[in-house]
Amino acid sequence: MRICVFLSAADLDERYTKPARDFGELIGKGGHTLVWGGSDTGLMKVVADGVHEAGGRLLGVTVEFLANKARPGADEMVIAADLAERKRLLLEKADAVVIMVGGTGTLDEATEILELKKHGRTDKPVVLLNTAGFYDGLEQQFRRMEAEGFLPRPLAELMHFAAGPADALAHLEANRVGE
Repeated sequence: MRICVFLSAADLDERYTKPARDFGELIGKGGHTLVWGGSDTGLMKVVADGVHEAGGRLLGVTVEFLANKARPGADEMVIAADLAERKRLLLEKADAVVIMVGGTGTLDEATEILELKKHGRTDKPVVLLNTAGFYDGLEQQFRRMEAEGFLPRPLAELMHFAAGPADALAHLEANRVGE
């Protein structure tokens, strides 16, 4: 399975790096491919290190203006012209999506895949990995959107909320679509 991970390229503390590394190791041990932003910095590096060291494949999609931060030695590295093309390629090359901790770029990527799912443009499983309760407020907001009628489909059809890396991967493996 090709698993796209949206996450930060920032250097963060252990409460975020350890689960990212653990998830990367699970991807690699499962024989899966990481599809990610291609960066060799911060959490992006941490998850890619975990995948690589556990025997998984690395498929990066970076952008021209960040190409100098791309991970050397990835199995495949695609350079997109801009962020919109990068997002499109990340989703196109993946069988599933995991949203990990991140900033505005991660939220942009997350809302894009959720809009595609909401409108029936993709059936790829989406998991929000809520490391250290980072997305508690966002989960509460999504549940309110559902309860008050802002979502045309049940929230459970759009995404799965996972508390830890093992739960995230188990959900993806149980809900594989057309690989």
